[in-house]
Amino acid sequence: MTILSLYMAFGVGYFILVFLSWFILVFLGSSFISSNYHVKAYCNNPLETQKNIAITFDDGPNEATLQVLDVLKKHNAKATFFCIGKNIEKHPEILQQILSDGHIVGNHSYSHSPFFDFYRKNRVIAEIKKTDALIESISGKQVQLFRPPYGVTNPSIRRALEVTKHKVIGWNIRSLDGILKDEKIIFTRIINRITPGSIVLLHDTAHSVNILERLMLYLEVNKYKVVSIEALLNCEAYEN
Repeated sequence: MTILSLYMAFGVGYFILVFLSWFILVFLGSSFISSNYHVKAYCNNPLETQKNIAITFDDGPNEATLQVLDVLKKHNAKATFFCIGKNIEKHPEILQQILSDGHIVGNHSYSHSPFFDFYRKNRVIAEIKKTDALIESISGKQVQLFRPPYGVTNPSIRRALEVTKHKVIGWNIRSLDGILKDEKIIFTRIINRITPGSIVLLHDTAHSVNILERLMLYLEVNKYKVVSIEALLNCEAYEN
């Protein structure tokens, strides 16, 4: 049966419905990293039986990162920082401090451009490799963990990761600290979602430091332990 025959049999409305269904599926699959639609993303450890969670920070390093590090050191907690290459160039000493304090560093692209989702495969590879090289120049280690900007995935990112071989790290608790301003709402949003094996997404901002302090106190009272991504997911953050 030809396309024209199908069109005459079912009518334009049917094809519009099919297209809209496909579009919505792709849009949602691309927008939510936990969907695993384009790439496999590790967003939590559902098999974790102990009260262990991981805390991650995006978009550093910057001056606020130092305040974040102070809070983490105060509470003897280890976190993972997904860093932007251009910010590493501005603050290599802060990246070194992150590493010296025993935290893990992951790749969060070079530019974190709002147009990153429209980049072709080779440009995504270039961004990932450029940031890898910056981290390795300071740490001496080859990064294995990548978090795509905005948590958006697409075929170009999938094809790029087939080349670079990075593991994609997502989250199952999005604090929305980059959008919301009310610290009480953000804090409540996080603690209402905390379960063993969770991965929390925060950002390196002065706005988030107070939230982090409150969160650490809550976790201590409720007998939770903040562990590294490596420990929570039983994976290697750097190439051996």
